[in-house]
Amino acid sequence: MSRRVLVLPLVVVVAALTGSTLTAQPRARRGAAAPAPVPLFEVHEKSIAELQAAQTEGLVTSRQLVQSYLARIAAYDQAGPALNAVVLLNPKALEEADALDRERATRGPRGPLHGIPILVKDNYDTAGMPTSGGSLGLALLQPTADAFQVQKLRAAGAVILGKTTMHELAAGITTVSSLTAQTRNPYDLMRVPGGSSGGTGAAVAASFAAAGMGSDTCGSIRIPAANQNLLGLRATRGLSSRTGVMPLSDTQDVAGPLARTVTDLALVLDATVGPDPQDAVTAGAAAHVPRSYRDGFAGATLKGARVGVLRALFGTAPEDDEVGAIIRKALDAMKAQGAEVVEATVPGLDDLLAESSVIADEFKFDLAAYLARHPGAPVKTLGEILDRGLNHDALEQTFRLRNQPTVRESEHYRQALVKRRALRAAVDAVLEGQKLDVLVYPTLRRKPALIGEAQIGTTCQLSATTGLPALSMPAGFTADGLPIGIELLGPAFSEPALLARAYAWEQAMSPRRAPFSTPPLVNGAAPAPVVRLLTLGTPAAAGGAAEASLRLTWDLTTGALRYTATTTATDTLALAVHRMDGARVGPIVALLLMRGQPSAQGSLTLRGRDREDMAAGRLVARLYTARAPLGSAPVPLGPAAP
Repeated sequence: MSRRVLVLPLVVVVAALTGSTLTAQPRARRGAAAPAPVPLFEVHEKSIAELQAAQTEGLVTSRQLVQSYLARIAAYDQAGPALNAVVLLNPKALEEADALDRERATRGPRGPLHGIPILVKDNYDTAGMPTSGGSLGLALLQPTADAFQVQKLRAAGAVILGKTTMHELAAGITTVSSLTAQTRNPYDLMRVPGGSSGGTGAAVAASFAAAGMGSDTCGSIRIPAANQNLLGLRATRGLSSRTGVMPLSDTQDVAGPLARTVTDLALVLDATVGPDPQDAVTAGAAAHVPRSYRDGFAGATLKGARVGVLRALFGTAPEDDEVGAIIRKALDAMKAQGAEVVEATVPGLDDLLAESSVIADEFKFDLAAYLARHPGAPVKTLGEILDRGLNHDALEQTFRLRNQPTVRESEHYRQALVKRRALRAAVDAVLEGQKLDVLVYPTLRRKPALIGEAQIGTTCQLSATTGLPALSMPAGFTADGLPIGIELLGPAFSEPALLARAYAWEQAMSPRRAPFSTPPLVNGAAPAPVVRLLTLGTPAAAGGAAEASLRLTWDLTTGALRYTATTTATDTLALAVHRMDGARVGPIVALLLMRGQPSAQGSLTLRGRDREDMAAGRLVARLYTARAPLGSAPVPLGPAAP
């Protein structure tokens, strides 16, 4: 994994990690005890409302919030689990937070986002930081102005904490790039976070900021939301501006937030939606923006909602069954809450979706137009990036195919636009004809892919083709602890109703579960590995007692369990780890010593169920010898902490 220099002065990093300020301090007398560092405010899993209330009550300042999030990034982004979710940090974040603190003291807060740290995807223009789009060729591209939505966030009082990693030029859903290599999923470090807004998804899930901004051309907000147990909204085309967001496809691009709660998502939407004179598709947005997207939350319920299940997007392969079962269970829960769940069919759906994407038709032309607006851009075209070898190998074939069109208005492009209009009409007819509030289907038909493998099972194109709003919300977890998302698609500009339904679901189900790899900090740092010393013994009645000693070191942030095992036995058969099945010793899950071995050391990676069983004391060790072939009494490896 690549290591990158964050554009944050060292003194700022030190201040963030110690909780100290950057103001001059009187020099301590020789021999005097150094002042204790100010404890960091706990931001892990905190909502925007909680952070705002803490500022109002004087429990924390915006500066201290910035410091707390910087400490988490330092502990977990390139260290520990090494999520690799942050490209760079805002060198003026503390300065901007200080200004907001002064403003709060003299004039009061601007609103709910005053002093709240937010991260933005690295395809949003930022005047004080480069905008790379995940491309090494654009690493030094420095915009002169903020993207429209970034301007609106700053106007609302948010602190732009930094930029997040993304799939190179937004052209994929696993988040790998020539500038930042691979980003990891905080729920399973061997799996992808989704994409292309994978860095934002991983960072928000890991509490690196209160919320984050992404973009969605075909699933790039919704897929990372699903893979990280988050909320992600692809809004109706024309509700939010794309000005200053590096394009993938003007026809399909949408920019917007990801958050840990529905309320947080609504607060960021409140600040960022609306008309932008520079983005023509937003001309009518003002007529569809409510006073607040939170207004519909009071009394929100699923009772009486008509939910149309779009089975055509569930998939029929055996590999789709695991996710399908979780979605079906979620639908049963919706029924239990009073929703009317019915089957829905869009006539000709497969044919209308096929070849309806216009990304390949528009990408090279839209990117070149964007780069032309930045005179200092290091490269000017997709072709130049390819000619100079400034792209990741994983994108080589995709980029070469997308660099082939010689004209934008091809026959394929014209036919795709016809299909898009036809599919929009067909979906509108189903929603209206069956009086449906939403259509539902899995955000992905498969769980997050292993790093290096392709992500299969996306259903992203329905919203991207129709321009209708789609919200991904948490549906549940797989047996191995991976989040799964369910997508709700509604009529044009039905965001208030979608959010209200999601809020009712959230209140009833409490689906949010923090990732294992980024727990609360301890004294400003990641929790120290847990060390356990165990002794196992076979009974003397078995023909001679034998002992084994086991030293375990468990890193809670990576799941790595390092062990050193030794035994006095000369007739060792095995030192085995079992999983308990209630009161019964269950099957063997690992061997630490094998036949004839007096000692061994190594490492296991505990994933999903294994981590939970370790913490609960359900993983046990037993020593087996020729004189005690049925094993010693089981000794729990955990719990991980007292």
